Formats: sequence, C-alpha cells, structure tokens
Amino acid sequence: MPGIVSVKTPPDAPPLRISVPEESPHTPIRPETIRSEPKSNSPATRRPPSPSPSTSRAKPSPDRGSAKKKSPPEKNLINESSLDNPDLGPFLLKLARDTIASGEGPSKALDYALRASKSFEKCAVDGEPSLDLAMSLHVVAAIYCSLGKFEEAVPVLERAIKVPEVVRGADHALASFSGYMQLGDTHSMLGQLDRSIECYKEGLKIQMEALGDNDPRVAETCRYLAEAHVQAMQFDDADNLCKKTLEIHRVHSPPASLEEAADRRLMALICEAKGDYESALEHLVLASMAMIANGQENEVAAIDVSIGNIYSSLTRFDEAVFSYQKALTVFKSSKGDNHPLVASVFVRLADLYYKTGKLRESRSYCENALRIYAKPVPGTGAEEIASGMTEISAIYELFNEPEEALKLLQKAMKLLEDKPGQHSTVAGIEARMGVMFYMVGRYEESRSSFESAVAKLRASGERKSAFFGVVLNQMGLASVQLFKIDEAAELFEEAREILEQECGPCHQDTLGVYSNLAATYDAMGRIEDAIEILEYVLKLREEKLGTANPDFDDEKKRLAELLKEAGRSRNKKAKSLENLIDPNSKRTNKKETSKKWSAFGFRS
Repeated sequence: MPGIVSVKTPPDAPPLRISVPEESPHTPIRPETIRSEPKSNSPATRRPPSPSPSTSRAKPSPDRGSAKKKSPPEKNLINESSLDNPDLGPFLLKLARDTIASGEGPSKALDYALRASKSFEKCAVDGEPSLDLAMSLHVVAAIYCSLGKFEEAVPVLERAIKVPEVVRGADHALASFSGYMQLGDTHSMLGQLDRSIECYKEGLKIQMEALGDNDPRVAETCRYLAEAHVQAMQFDDADNLCKKTLEIHRVHSPPASLEEAADRRLMALICEAKGDYESALEHLVLASMAMIANGQENEVAAIDVSIGNIYSSLTRFDEAVFSYQKALTVFKSSKGDNHPLVASVFVRLADLYYKTGKLRESRSYCENALRIYAKPVPGTGAEEIASGMTEISAIYELFNEPEEALKLLQKAMKLLEDKPGQHSTVAGIEARMGVMFYMVGRYEESRSSFESAVAKLRASGERKSAFFGVVLNQMGLASVQLFKIDEAAELFEEAREILEQECGPCHQDTLGVYSNLAATYDAMGRIEDAIEILEYVLKLREEKLGTANPDFDDEKKRLAELLKEAGRSRNKKAKSLENLIDPNSKRTNKKETSKKWSAFGFRS
C-alpha cells in the first residue's frame, strides 16, 4: 500500500519543480505546493510539501522520427486530433518536466501539462476513473500556483478530486488524499482558511480510512491540520488534534524523538494562546530535553526563546532573561551577530525590559534589532523582518510614540502586501495601524485601515473569531468619530454577536461592545433599546461580576438618565457623541488610553 502522508512546505521553499518519475506507473510525484506557516514563531518542524499522486512512465513520441533530446517539439507538432493517442499523455508530461528543467519557464510547461490532461481524458475508458488524469490535473494546478495564479488552480483541483474513487483501493485513496491536501494548500495561499481547513479535514478522513487511526502518517496530517487551526485561531480544535498526534507518536516513536519534540512545541504554542502557561512550560521543557538528546543546538536555543516568553507571561522576569541570554549566545555563535534570529531575541529582551521599567535598556534593544532588520543577511525572508518590525512597533506604542509605531507597521505592510498566503497577517497589521491612526486622531485613515482588515478577515474565514469581533468594535469606534452612527451601530451589533458566542457575555471585550452599542442607540434616538442593553449589563455585573468595578457606577448613572428622559419625553434631543466611545473617557488620561488600546491584543 502506498504511503498516504501529509507534510508542510517551509516558507523558504525553492521554486516549484515538477518531475515525472521513471520507475513505475504509480510512483508518487511531489510538485511543491506552497503553504503559509501559521506564524513566524510556529514550532512546526519544516518538512517537504504535500504529496501529489503519480503518473505513467510511458514516453514514446507520436513522431518518433523527429524526436530531439535537447529541445521539446513545438506546439504545432502536436495537434488536437492526436490527443487520443494513449502514449501521448505521458510523453507530454515528460515534455513539461524537460521544459522546466531546461529553464524555459513554467508557461510552456503549463501548455504541455494541459494537453496531457486532455489526452488522458480522451483516452480514459468509459466508467473507469483515470488516475493519470487526476495526476496530470495536480501537475497543472501546481504550475498555476508557481505562476501565482492560485484562483485558476482551484477549479482544476476541484475537478481532480472528483476523479478517484476511494473504494477502489490504496492508489485511488492516495490520489484523492493528495488532491484534497493540495487544494487546501491553494485555498490557504488565497487566505481562505475556512475552506483550507475543510479540505484538510476531508484529506485526513480519507487517510484514516485507508491507514487506520493510529498510523504515524496520520499523526503528521493531524499536526498539519492543527497548525492550520492555530493560524485560524481555533485553539480548541488544534488542541485536540495535537493531543492525538502526541498519542500516536508515543506508540510508534522512541522516547524523546524529534517528532514528539515538534508536537510538544506546537502544543506549547496552543497552551500559551489559551493562557495555560504552566502546561506550555511543561511541554517546552520536555521538547528541549528531546532536542538536547538529539544534538539539535539551534532548536534548543529556539525553545529557550519560547520558554523565556512563558516566564515573561508568568512575571518570572529573572528566569526569562536567563533563557533569552542562553538563546542569544547560541544564535550569535552559530549564525553571526547580524542574523534575524539574534534580532528576534533583542525584541524579546526589549519587551521584557519595558515590563520591568528599564526603559533605556528596552529602547536600546529595539534599536539594535532595527539595525539588523535594516541590513538583513542574504536569505532572510520578508515575513521574518515584517514580524520583527510589527513586534517592535508594539513596544514603541507602549513608549507612547504612535507615529514611530505607525512607520514600522507601514514598512511591515510593504514587505508583505504582495506575498501570497499572508492575508491574515496583513489584516492584523492593518488592524494595528487602525488603532495607531485612531490614537493620533486620524479617524478617516483609522476607519479605512479597519475596513481593509475586516474585508481580509471575512475572506480568510476568521469572521467568527474573537479577534474579528474586536476589530469590528474598533471600526465602529472610528465610525462614531466620523459621525457615521448607523454604520457604527451595525458594526457594534455584529461584534456583539461574535463576542457573545466566542467569549461569553461576561467578558470585558463583550461588555465594552454592550456599552458602545447602548450609547450608539441613545444617539440614534433608540432609547428603549439603549435602556434594555444597560439593564442587561447591570444585571450581569450585579449577579456575576460584582459591583466594585467603577464601570458599574457609570453605567448605573447613564441608565438613570435614560430612564428619566424616557419618562419625560420620547422625542428627546440627540446627545453629544463625546461619550459614545467609552464611559470612562472623561477620566482617562493619554497614557491610560495607550494602555487600553494595547490591551486589545493586536500582536502578530
């Protein structure tokens, strides 16, 4: 039975190369589809790309007398009428391979691959699914992806996954599995995470039916799918898949294996995202021990950085500094003083020293990191530089320097705006820019940034995440400042629905949306709706949250005023908009405002 495996393409993968094997009719080929990482600090081990099914070996030429070894025949030598020759499909795929190998470019190879798929389709026996056709379609889609034409690759792959019949055996299962995984990768490159995850789920289902639930190759696909869930911020689903991966590797891998270490690093990332720092620390320590046992010095240093992050979150700052310095020593000795990994540790130290009140040291580390990012070593990815600049911008935001933070975010945007598969990351940066524009009073630009971020998040399938709800709320605030009250109300209503489902009614973000929505209804003259919301909020505070929070007194006063005005006259004059944003706005100074915006969590 051929192996059905799922693996991830690293972000720095070489250009797509397509090869046609020579050995057997159904040896898998591996066109390198591109797959974005969930984050720059993902613990996932870098692996080859998702596999695609195989092709036939046969390679006779329809024009044997004119065959040339170095130069493939021109298009006009192969007319449409000859496509029903059963030898032509494999031959054309070989031409596609030779064309790419000769450096003539993927466009000509695409033409040969398209003709091959037509030949396989014409030669297919009625009622019999052709695996060669499915394979050729996978190759066509892979070439489209290499040309950046991801939208054109999608219908090709959707057609390809309909060709195999899984009940016919392992070869068909492999072809179907590979098709779903490649389609998932392509959706991911388009930023359509929800569709991507659905494809991966279907691929995993086929793989488990073919190999059983506990095969090591199933573990690889589970981890692959878990990483996609992390990227979509669906941490509960990622948690369940990662636990299954760990269980399978415990059975099939030796103790302290590299596979288990990779699983634990991903599990630590998930636990950290869920706020379970102690469990994250436990997974990281076990992963570090496994890497030490396998002599992976640089990987141990990377884990030390993650351990430092957890110690920092636990306010164990001395231990965090020790972990960061250990990693810094290793990276400097193995990579050099100007490597981006060194800069990434500088950023972590800058953040830590800000938390401990050592502002001079914090600023110094920021500047050192920026010097490295300004002149990166060859081979540094744009994503890595953009991630570092985004993190530094968050520190400048804490310094109350929003203009400097904005400059860094704009630089990060320029680095990523043309990169495929970065839609969610760009959306996060745009949301951060919206916050910065808001802080400096540039409300039109703030709203535009939020609007662009919202559009990208909707397209990527994150329209049900808590982060999306927060962005909607903030876009609503910008709309209020521009006196677009009806638009603000719609945004607050959508944010309320999402945050109620994702965070619950008692969460601070949800309560903030309730307050904003009540104030907006008040400004629109919908007094009864505003009263209903404020009564609900006060009831929540009295029954579940307590009344010690200062917001309770503000909300109580606002409700009393509304009730008084509602009893006196239904046609009250609309209120000033100055209190629509937050009931505490009158007593919040500039420094506190900066901290509040930062607390929304716009960190890449």
